[in-house]
Amino acid sequence: MAGKIYIVGMGPGFKSMMTEDAFNAMEKADVIVGYTVYIDLVKEHFPNKEFFTTPMKKEIERCRACFDFALEGKTVAFICSGDAGIYGMAAPMYELLPEYMNNSSDFSEDNLIVIPGVTSAISGAAVLGAPINHDFCLISLSDLLTPWEVIEKRLKAAVMGDFSIVLYNPSSKKRHDYLEKACDILMEAGASKDRACGYVENIGRVGQNSHVCTLSELKSTQVNMFTTVFVGNSNTRIISDKLVTPRGYKI
Repeated sequence: MAGKIYIVGMGPGFKSMMTEDAFNAMEKADVIVGYTVYIDLVKEHFPNKEFFTTPMKKEIERCRACFDFALEGKTVAFICSGDAGIYGMAAPMYELLPEYMNNSSDFSEDNLIVIPGVTSAISGAAVLGAPINHDFCLISLSDLLTPWEVIEKRLKAAVMGDFSIVLYNPSSKKRHDYLEKACDILMEAGASKDRACGYVENIGRVGQNSHVCTLSELKSTQVNMFTTVFVGNSNTRIISDKLVTPRGYKI
């Protein structure tokens, strides 16, 4: 019989911010699969485990490796940073599942089990205070899988809806000016240049640091791919160096 595949959201990678279910899934697995950087974060906890890694841009090969291990009867923990269902690998695993179900009677939807994890929108918000305490949206600025024109529409729509916004993947070597472009789009869509914002780098990891600022200040800020950016809604304020989006109670 095919083995179980646990698609695990491991949070930022430190055990202290990992759910018990996530840790247990890795503990019971015969093999742990993941992006090289993520495997390096958990290896010390499982010195006797078999590991399988692939570099960036080899995500589908990683998914297929999970199915191949499971066909051998192994229990697999497929780890993802944050939550596996938020810009993670849960979706492609389910997209591939019908192919493996057609090729093997051993496979069914019961072979895949998603284990939730703490995504950086939540862990970063905790560092900054309460920036997503009302309606909010997540938008990735990476255009590797989503056309920039679509990202631009989503940014404009978020301002129109007066959402607090969490920006994932705000920058990289090839996309060093994408956060600047995003800030321009938000202001052109009606967001005030004084709108309260913040960002956190290396959330829950060594080197964590955070800052609050205005939208115009954010535009000129250099961030990296390990940074999560928060843009408040029209009511968000900076209180005692924390980013706070009111829920609406009368204070």
